[in-house]
Amino acid sequence: MSSAKKLVLVVIDALKPAMLERAIATGRAPALARIAEQGVYVNDCAAVFPSVTPVCAASITTGVGPDRHWIPSMNWYHREEARYVEYGSSFSASRQFGVLRSLTDTVYRMNAEHLSHDVETVFETLDDADVRTAGTTYLIYRGRHHHEVANETALARIVTSTLFRRTIDGPRELFYADLYATRKTGCRGQLGMPGVRDQHTGCVGAYLVENDLFDFMLFSLPDNDAWSHKNGPHAQVTSIAAADRQLERLMHAAGGPDAFFDDYAIIVASDHSQAAVEERIRLDSAFADFDVATNSAARSIGAEVALSPAQRSAMVYVLDEERRDPVMSRALEAVRDLDGVDLTMWLASDREAVIHSERGELRFSPGGDVQDPRGKRWYIEGELTTLAAELRDGRFLSPEYPDALARIWSSLKCPTAGDILLSAAPSYEFVDWGGADHVGGGSHGSLHHSDSLGALLWCGTGPDSRDVREQWSLTDIAPMIREHFGLGAR
Repeated sequence: MSSAKKLVLVVIDALKPAMLERAIATGRAPALARIAEQGVYVNDCAAVFPSVTPVCAASITTGVGPDRHWIPSMNWYHREEARYVEYGSSFSASRQFGVLRSLTDTVYRMNAEHLSHDVETVFETLDDADVRTAGTTYLIYRGRHHHEVANETALARIVTSTLFRRTIDGPRELFYADLYATRKTGCRGQLGMPGVRDQHTGCVGAYLVENDLFDFMLFSLPDNDAWSHKNGPHAQVTSIAAADRQLERLMHAAGGPDAFFDDYAIIVASDHSQAAVEERIRLDSAFADFDVATNSAARSIGAEVALSPAQRSAMVYVLDEERRDPVMSRALEAVRDLDGVDLTMWLASDREAVIHSERGELRFSPGGDVQDPRGKRWYIEGELTTLAAELRDGRFLSPEYPDALARIWSSLKCPTAGDILLSAAPSYEFVDWGGADHVGGGSHGSLHHSDSLGALLWCGTGPDSRDVREQWSLTDIAPMIREHFGLGAR
């Protein structure tokens, strides 16, 4: 096994670079300041598309996009089972499809069934190499070790005796919202309630450090996202400061910051950012003249389309295969001029994608002479203004929509994705199936830089400079972890 330092991957959900910098400048985030000072800071790490947590979490842990890991969005339509999958856009959305079914899809099926078995998570790769793995509550946890449901607390015993009884495969040490706990730590997660999750992670992480129980740990701090959804992204300094206190807790468990950095390497990543939301998009209103699949499989027989809103992104599935072309054409007409929709994307063929906006239309496919900032090459035809892009010395540059072509292509080629993908304009959000939105707060999911570019920091591992890549991506994190332990790409 590698003699590398122990490594902690910290995921701060929705961490906005500008707010991180403000928190550091005002002295509210001393642990993060120390990491940035001693290590490398990237302020424009591109999320995958759609930039919602399940998709991004799968890319962080596997190092690939949705075309390979198969997690397409927060809400999607399962063609084989003729039903919607809802990972918890809101409690009201989960109620529409059944709270138990939504929880089962999120806690179990996302890892056991929906996440492609053709790719490995970092837990699986490291478990195979006999690296001691550990994880706190995180959407993607698939590893090689079997775990039975926990019974440490009275609340956990009630829930696991009535609802959650399944054995799952995860890292060697797994602590998931009180449902699974490898050891009795005395830490309480209140079943993953917002506002408590970061504290639970900090408590578990400190215990694991004190008892030297891991070589790699995923240290999940999700509360920043919930706070930002409610109060807006520009209120994040408060929630970043709260996350930073849990990092300090981890460092103190190691004997203080100096001792921590002597023994541990660390990567800090945000899965996406957030943008302020002021307006709603009602996708259902645009499809009022369509036969739309509902939460009832029986009433959805013969439906023309399925609709999957997911915060600042959405998908449309064409279900009527006998009339596929005319239904597709009608669906495109329904969304093209829908107020608040910025980009409409679809596959014209297996080898060509189309992007439409009010600024024009662009067609592209892999290969060709045009190179993007990550070195991928493309054939391009149409209006560059579609993506506010420009060609400079044979290079495709679209700062408004970072890593746009690769992100769109990967999402369109995901086998479980819709036929039409939508990205909301700045300040807009799609209303979810429960009628919920984040108007007055913040949200994410689009291709736009405002919610696509997150923070990435590392210290004690990785390259010496951010300049080794012109454009960093969430898909770079898993390879960095594997390389830290001397393991090749998967």
